[in-house]
Amino acid sequence: MTGSARAMRTLLKYLDRMRCFRKRSTIPFLVVLITFLLFINLYMEDGYVLEEDKRQLREASMHPLNSERYVHTFKDITNFSGAINVTYRYLAGTPLPRKKYLTIGLSSVKRKRGNYLLETIKSIFDQSSYEELKEIIVVVHLADFDLAWCESLVQEISRKFGHHIIAGRLLIIHAPEEYYPSLDGLKRNYNDPEDRVRFRSKQNVDYAFLLNFCANLSHFYVMLEDDVRCSRNFLTALKKVITSREGSYWVTLEFSKLGYIGKLYHSRDLSRLAHFLLMFYQEMPCDWLLIHFRGLLAQKDVIRFKPSLFQHMGYYSSYKGAENKLKDDDFEEDSLDIPDNPPATLYTNINVFESYDAAKAYSSVDEYFWGKAPSTGDFYVIVFNKATKISKIKIATGTDDRQNDILHHGALEVGEKLVGTKKGKQCSSYITLGEFKNGNIEVNHVDHKIAFDIECVRIVVTANQKEWLIIRSICLWTTQTPSQ
Repeated sequence: MTGSARAMRTLLKYLDRMRCFRKRSTIPFLVVLITFLLFINLYMEDGYVLEEDKRQLREASMHPLNSERYVHTFKDITNFSGAINVTYRYLAGTPLPRKKYLTIGLSSVKRKRGNYLLETIKSIFDQSSYEELKEIIVVVHLADFDLAWCESLVQEISRKFGHHIIAGRLLIIHAPEEYYPSLDGLKRNYNDPEDRVRFRSKQNVDYAFLLNFCANLSHFYVMLEDDVRCSRNFLTALKKVITSREGSYWVTLEFSKLGYIGKLYHSRDLSRLAHFLLMFYQEMPCDWLLIHFRGLLAQKDVIRFKPSLFQHMGYYSSYKGAENKLKDDDFEEDSLDIPDNPPATLYTNINVFESYDAAKAYSSVDEYFWGKAPSTGDFYVIVFNKATKISKIKIATGTDDRQNDILHHGALEVGEKLVGTKKGKQCSSYITLGEFKNGNIEVNHVDHKIAFDIECVRIVVTANQKEWLIIRSICLWTTQTPSQ
């Protein structure tokens, strides 16, 4: 027996022992995951990894793994420059030479009950303006091995969406069965039945081939499932969020809390995500693998935005036609109401509890500021990077499970005339817009009430309170681009 064979046998035994343990601990499983990746690439000649990648793998395997090292190693070895070698069948449409802003990817197979693909495609196009349609391309991977079903569905899609196909906004592709790895004799992780393991393993490969195809079509990519309804002008909302995250590191932005719906990526990450799903296709469901992918690329926390832009609308799963009536209760039909929250610096003199810092109230991610009992005169202030015209301000305090941790007595102010202080820039002149009622305040038409471009927004505590304070969300809407 060769050294590589012995190493593989030892590793597989270790993986088997770790299978139950990894349910209780993420870090050991990630170590195993990366170790497995290293050995697979070193000893399995599968044609997907280049010689340079193998050299880096050998060097990395000579050093003991720790969390910081294996994150950087994963980034290096998975920066694949070449696509997975698949010859796709173009069932309808061809990609245009110019890169679009966003690719919307869907994978679909024949269902035992219900078919929602056409409704999903219709929702994507109907909920987009003419200008938005110029910036998107929809790619549908018909991933069923029943070619007669694929051809029948293509004809139906072409009848209903022919003008989008001609305009290069809709492509339908198919990856032939011959390119798929074996779907027989798969590992029975988590005691899943054999047909369930086969279904989710094939689904991982379906997604991998879809991601691989879409890697160079646009700057960003969002994954949807084939039974989804979109909010109105979702692209404009996505662009607003992407713009707000400029300068910050992220791997995945989430616009739905369900399944593999509304997950946004940089297109530059699609090739390595495709390889990652393909390498571990039989290990676990795709949404679990995505959590590991995000973590390995050093995004520790979920970055999810509310309101959700996509809603699950199917009643029957693609797996055996089982009922699946899950709904995202954060979904809103009109996505244009997403706040702008211009770039700013945040200050507070309220005693912060643990890591619930001031920035978390101003973020559109599902998190909040939490401070210990404030006193009269305490403040929370937002200082904009550039003076801004604001049309609407909406602030909510407290949460459903901590309804007393609201601002019982407080005022909302806007300011101008920035001056330097020991604690940074602050406004020297403020005007009161209103008082908090039941912990909340909403002021409309701010730009009609305030003559100057606003440089600061301040929340002021006007009476002592025994309860702690949660500022759940601060939402600001602007009327124009910040002045230069």
